[in-house]
Amino acid sequence: MAVFDTPQAAFGALRPVCVQLTRVQTVENVRQLQAHLAGVSGAALQELQEYVLFPLRFALRVPGPKQERLVQSLVQCISSVLAATCVKKQELLQELFSELCTCLAPPPSSGKAAPLSEELKLAVIQALHTLMHSAYGDVILSLYQPSTLPLLGFAVSLLLTLAEQEKAKQIKISALECLQVLVLQCDCQEHRHLDEDESQQCGDLFASFLPGISIALSRVIAGDVKQGHKTTVSAIRLFYLIVGLVMADKQLARIPESKEKLPVEHNRISELMIHRGPDWTKSTAEKLSLLLHKVVESSSIHPHWKVRLELVELVHHLLRNCSQSLVDSFSHLLKALVGLVNDENSEVRSRCNTVLQEISEQRIVAQNRALADVLSENLHSLATALPRLMNSQDDMGKVSTLSLLLGYLKLLGPKINIVLNSMSHLQRLSKALVQVLELDVTDVKIVEARRSGPPGPLQQGVQKGRCQKKYFRFFTEEKVFQLLQQVCRVLGYYGNLYLLVDHFMGLYSESSLYRKQAAMILNELVTGAAGVGVDFLQEREVPLNVDDLKGSITSILDEYMDQVNWYLVTSNDTEESPEQSVQHLGLAARAEGTSSSVLLSPEPPVTTRTINSNIWQICIQLEGVGCFAAVLGKEFRLLLLSALYPVLEKAGDRTLLISETALGTLADICEACAYNSVQCLINENSDYLVNGISLNLRHLAYQARASQVLDTMLRHSDASLLPLVEDVIQDVLSALDQSYNSQASTFLRVLQSVMTALDDAPLAKPEPNTDTEGEAPMPSHAQLARDVMERCIHLLSDGSLRVRLKVLDVLELCVTMLHPHGNHLLPMAHRVWPALVTRLINDDPLAVLRAFKVLCTLAQTCGDFLRQRFSKDVLPKLTSSLLSQAPVSARAGPVYSHTLAFKLQLAVLQGLGSLCERLDMGESDLNKVADACLIYLSAKQPVKLQEAAQSVFLHLMHVDPDSTWLLLSEVCCPEGFEPPHASLQPVKLSGMGRPRNELTDNVLLLLQRLQQQEGTGPRISTQEASPS
Repeated sequence: MAVFDTPQAAFGALRPVCVQLTRVQTVENVRQLQAHLAGVSGAALQELQEYVLFPLRFALRVPGPKQERLVQSLVQCISSVLAATCVKKQELLQELFSELCTCLAPPPSSGKAAPLSEELKLAVIQALHTLMHSAYGDVILSLYQPSTLPLLGFAVSLLLTLAEQEKAKQIKISALECLQVLVLQCDCQEHRHLDEDESQQCGDLFASFLPGISIALSRVIAGDVKQGHKTTVSAIRLFYLIVGLVMADKQLARIPESKEKLPVEHNRISELMIHRGPDWTKSTAEKLSLLLHKVVESSSIHPHWKVRLELVELVHHLLRNCSQSLVDSFSHLLKALVGLVNDENSEVRSRCNTVLQEISEQRIVAQNRALADVLSENLHSLATALPRLMNSQDDMGKVSTLSLLLGYLKLLGPKINIVLNSMSHLQRLSKALVQVLELDVTDVKIVEARRSGPPGPLQQGVQKGRCQKKYFRFFTEEKVFQLLQQVCRVLGYYGNLYLLVDHFMGLYSESSLYRKQAAMILNELVTGAAGVGVDFLQEREVPLNVDDLKGSITSILDEYMDQVNWYLVTSNDTEESPEQSVQHLGLAARAEGTSSSVLLSPEPPVTTRTINSNIWQICIQLEGVGCFAAVLGKEFRLLLLSALYPVLEKAGDRTLLISETALGTLADICEACAYNSVQCLINENSDYLVNGISLNLRHLAYQARASQVLDTMLRHSDASLLPLVEDVIQDVLSALDQSYNSQASTFLRVLQSVMTALDDAPLAKPEPNTDTEGEAPMPSHAQLARDVMERCIHLLSDGSLRVRLKVLDVLELCVTMLHPHGNHLLPMAHRVWPALVTRLINDDPLAVLRAFKVLCTLAQTCGDFLRQRFSKDVLPKLTSSLLSQAPVSARAGPVYSHTLAFKLQLAVLQGLGSLCERLDMGESDLNKVADACLIYLSAKQPVKLQEAAQSVFLHLMHVDPDSTWLLLSEVCCPEGFEPPHASLQPVKLSGMGRPRNELTDNVLLLLQRLQQQEGTGPRISTQEASPS
């Protein structure tokens, strides 16, 4: 069809169909007009707009019932004309608006909604939408005058009814979008921006509709999820746009005190107009608060993320525009916003954080005391309910609750001191945190985990980082603990540090029930105050004063390291726990300078729960020391004089958890104070550490702790430390001489560390051993080894198995150190031999095992000296034990390999061969050994015992290969030996022709090895020699 570009041409084409439609109103005539309109240009149609609209409007206004199809066609045709043109006359706009609304209205007599088709409703809504967008310039404002208030109210009522009652999703969404356009809040760019006066006029006008719109929309928002998320999103958006317009702080501030009087002819209209004065504002805000609570409750848990995202926008919009008028509603709104920070959807989380950041940067809360008061009340209510919620909610619920708490604190920001300065608020919050952070101290494994021996160097075993994995009574999820950490750090970042430290130190001292939690909180407060690891929304108003921070840390450290809090019982074993054995002495010493009296009555046995609690308290305090070092950096060097010695004490503690935590703290101190390693830390501070050790060794109550410090220093330093501690080591030996009964185990541990350090890096090269009178004097480390060995001789018969085991360990190291100095070692070996024999033949299997290791070490260094003694005193007992235990191990199951008896058999078999070789034992002794070990070649024995028995015979082959060959051949000889001459008798061995048995495989294997060693004799086939 040709396009008509001029009004004249278009008029000629359109006139016949317009006349025809005016005469006869049918669907067909409307379609013909619609078809002709497609060929008319926009400019031409604009000139003929009213002419073309006349027959369409006339058809709509014809009295009497009309077919729905006809009305729908007319409305769609009007909509297409409006879409292509602009409405430039106010009267036309208002008339069209009224006529289209009438299409949706029920008949005047019915009072019920017209039973219209969904298609017609949708067409009318879209036509209204198009009409509003076609209004040109200021023409649109003609709809928003007091005189048009009834018409607007009519339209709003119709559209709200459709949005609320219709079942078709598209109609509901279209009605809501049309309402958004009607209140001049659409998202398009076609409408010009309203100035302040125009916005104020619209706000006055829409105030009349606010109750109806807000109530209806709240019902839609809280409606069935089946209505679809788009409907809910549209309803939320319209809700906050209309509320944000009518309740805007800027508009309400400009409202005159008295209601403006309208002309007399508008008296009826005047009654409909609302005066947004203080009373109305207060009343409306109270009602809106109820509705907003309903909206928040339903939207915050909506399954679709876009609904939750729109809720974030609602809070943002109202907080930005109505922070004063709706201040009482922000209890619900901020709760919703903060609660969505941890939403499962990334877009919701991201937008939520952005909004919170914007609120903070614009200082909306900081500049609004009323809003800050609302937040502080919310915080108080939440803190009151926190222990109950943490006890009843699942982990996800706890995360939500704590996210809410953290969000309130972040939003308060610098205003957080409003809460802290209120004793009621501070007590409620602090008690809530203390209760929630209660540790689970029932795990027996914490007490059971003991250090069985000296650990390796720190750099091998300790990871940087302070926190041990903790187990809490009320939660298990790590995210919950991280949120609690952030809560404490935000408090420390914004709050008055002196006030917080003083308050939580009071809780720390108040009861042992609160002590661990209070210490955790104090650690995090200091970390937060330093700005380390704090997730904040805005910078604090007052920068950190380093002197204040240092002062707080010093007071906390003094409390942590007080005797009562630092030296707690961590074991029921008094031999392992110097704290328990000298606890009364320590308390008495502490009370000397006070007027109070200390009752030194015997205490009841300490429970596992109490021990666990003490262990965790010490660990948390050690973590605190690491925290404080991290935040002070090199400034912490000034506190090392008071802090390093106690930490080294705990690094030597027998409780694994404590020692590991202390080693981690040492690593943190090194990093903070710029030491390259723990070795550097110890060496550079060794002068005052050694002085402290020396002083404490003079007091019985402190000897064990002093030895722990020395032990730690030796284990984590190098040989360069030894000259500095030689005098102290002599002090340890003197103390050991005076405290055999009570402190032997502790001092032996130190001596073991000393000997290990000497063994790893001797201070001087070994001097050649000479028998002349001019023998060079012993180097200092060898002299020390001899002194230590002399003490060991006396302690080998100690009544405590633990002491005897430690003595044997130290003795082995001493023998190794004295190896190059035979003239000194042999007399010492002579002196130690009787006690060592007793350990070998008449002691606990553990001690026998350890004593056998010492025997093997002695054999390496003084073989000839031991040959006769070993043959007479020890060998009969060893062979007898092997023979008696062999039937047991032969019939035992796989679990046997974990028993002490098995380990003892294995150790003896593994060491016996080398002993025989080094001591160059005689033939009769070798036969005893061979007879005792032969049975262990049985296939019935555990594999490891078979392999160990093979090793014995391999050593015997080196000592006496002929006797060994003969013994094995008597058990199994694979082939006969023909004499080289007839005059000679044939060789007959017991093993010839003997059927295979349990010994055959291992014997054949050993014979093959012997033949390879000798390089002669007949070869045994691999098949015969290999075990089956």
